Amino acid sequence: MAFSVYAASRGHEVVLFEAKSEVGGQFNLARKIPGKEEFNETIRYFINQIKLHNIDLRLNTKLDASVLATEKFDEVVISSGVVPRELTLPGFDNPKVVDYQQVLNGQVEIGQTVALIGAGGIGFDIAHFLCERESTSLQTDKWLAQWGIDKTYQHAGGLTEEGEHHPGRDVYLLQRKTTKMGKGLGKTTGWIHRSVLKQHEVKMKTGVSYEKFDEQGLHIKVGEQAEVLAVDNVVLCAGQESNTTLVDEMKATGLPVHLIGGVDVAAELDAKRAIRQGAELAMVI
Repeated sequence: MAFSVYAASRGHEVVLFEAKSEVGGQFNLARKIPGKEEFNETIRYFINQIKLHNIDLRLNTKLDASVLATEKFDEVVISSGVVPRELTLPGFDNPKVVDYQQVLNGQVEIGQTVALIGAGGIGFDIAHFLCERESTSLQTDKWLAQWGIDKTYQHAGGLTEEGEHHPGRDVYLLQRKTTKMGKGLGKTTGWIHRSVLKQHEVKMKTGVSYEKFDEQGLHIKVGEQAEVLAVDNVVLCAGQESNTTLVDEMKATGLPVHLIGGVDVAAELDAKRAIRQGAELAMVI
């Protein structure tokens, strides 16, 4: 979206292909996390800019070599994003083992007790999403009560007791590393994410190795201690990989091919980097 808008503003004719019925990519996942509703505005902004610059947006349309055989293009820009990293362990082909995108897209029903594999930003977000059935971010009074903030200043420092928390699910957040949980989260916001999960009584385990999944649940080891987590579902939050399915096919056309965003580097949902790449490419293409 960023490349299309900036390139069109510089006089390029841009055709934007989107295989799904809406633009937004990873933003459409991120905006479903409680507290990240502002991403709705990001998508709204780009949709308006796409219309303003008369960009040829083709929804429900996959780009492939057959399109290039019938239409003439000078350059191809691939911004096909990322796919969840898969884990190949015994029992992980069970339909109860799903990835974070399936959860956020509403493609699967998640049970009451859940294990999340991976405790980076994605794992924390999914834990928040699963536990907080109703986001309080846009409901001021509920949000203030949740965090124990007294807007009437009747208590010292404007603080009072936090409201009662009723976790929506029993969630285990698991990571292979033995380092502090959430160490890689933002310095100014990491404490908030950890506090939210504490409010929802998320059970955190580090130094975990994964054995298998079966009818008993998820078999793990913490150090040398074997455990079985009797969970209804396992959600894979163990990072992402670049979605490169189009790259070889596009390069075979002989046209200049540029990779931006997650298809270039599969970092964790780094919107700032992706938008910057789109803008910089539009300035030199």
